[in-house]
Order: sequence, then structure tokens, then C-alpha cells
Amino acid sequence: MKKLMGIVFALMLAPMAWAADYQEGVHYEVVSSAPVNGTPTVTEYFSFYCPHCYSFAQTYVGPIKQGLADGVKFQQAHADFINGNGPGSGMRMSRALAIAKVLKVEESIELPLFAAIQDSGRQFTTDASIKQFFVDAGVNADDYDKAAKSFPVNAMVKKWQKDLSATGVRGVPALIVNNKYKVEMGSIKSLNDLHGLLNYLAAKQ
Repeated sequence: MKKLMGIVFALMLAPMAWAADYQEGVHYEVVSSAPVNGTPTVTEYFSFYCPHCYSFAQTYVGPIKQGLADGVKFQQAHADFINGNGPGSGMRMSRALAIAKVLKVEESIELPLFAAIQDSGRQFTTDASIKQFFVDAGVNADDYDKAAKSFPVNAMVKKWQKDLSATGVRGVPALIVNNKYKVEMGSIKSLNDLHGLLNYLAAKQ
């Protein structure tokens, strides 16, 4: 009985000991001095023009969501500094994601838009070409126009720009926890490692 209790106690301590092994400068970087407040949040910054982001979206985004602790929110933001189709194209893609979020159709837009760019080589060089993509995906044209001109879309894009600047993200995909901690992806050896680190940082002040 004592042996069994010892094993149980050791298992209870194991996650705590593991969490203590996470080191600043090795597993994560502090990118803000602001205090942590509000809902614990993991933010993925990505670009539709980034092939690694496409692979990440296909392989890891779903499992990451499933492995987050209760109460930890996952969200995505578009990085506009990659201009895959010339000047301004990164911003067009940021607005496209913001419009999809406002219309609550990101589930049916995000991966198909990735595929159109990364697999089919489509070039969305105008706002009209992006609108047509949404319409072809089943979005009402008038609803698209209203969203495209809306305050929530403009505010969302501006917030992404502000947060990108504040956190110093210059490469994607990138994971930022609580707008304060940047995950060092090179330190991650498995999905379980990633889940552990994200949940550790989400609970860290």
C-alpha cells in the first residue's frame, strides 16, 4: 500500500517537476513587460503566403486547440509583413481573415484560401478577387461588402498590427501566449511538449 501511494504521489509531482524545467531563453522568450491579465490566450500568427503556416494549419492547429487546458482561448491573427503578391498583398490577406472572422465563416474559408494560394498558385491581387473567392465559397455578396467596410474588421486588423509590433514577431508561424511569452518552436520535440509548454505559459504571470 505504501509503495502504491508513493507511485501515485510521484505521478502527481511529475507534471510540476516537468513544468519547472521550462526555461526562459530556451523554451520561451518574454516579449512584453506588461502584466498578464484577462483570459489566458494562445495566439497563432501566420500568413497565407507562408507554406510552413499552411502545413502548421493542416497538422497542428486542431490538436493544439484540443490540448489546451480548460479556460485557455486559442485565436489566430494574420501577419501582414509577408507580401506574396506584391506591395499591399499581406494587408489584403489580413483583411480577408478579419472579414471571415466577422462573418463567422473562417472554418470554411481559411484552409481553402491557403490551398488556393499554396497549392493552386492563385494570385489575389485585388480586393475584388478576394470577394469573388468568398462568394464562390457561399458567402452572400452584400454581407461581404458590409463586413469589409465595418468597424470590427478595421479594428481587428489594426489590433493585429499593434500586437505584431509590440511582440516583435517577424517570422511565422509564431505562438504568443498572453501577449507576453513567445514559444521557441525549435525547443519543441513533440505535440505533448507543445501542449505542456502552452498550458504552463498560459498559467504563468
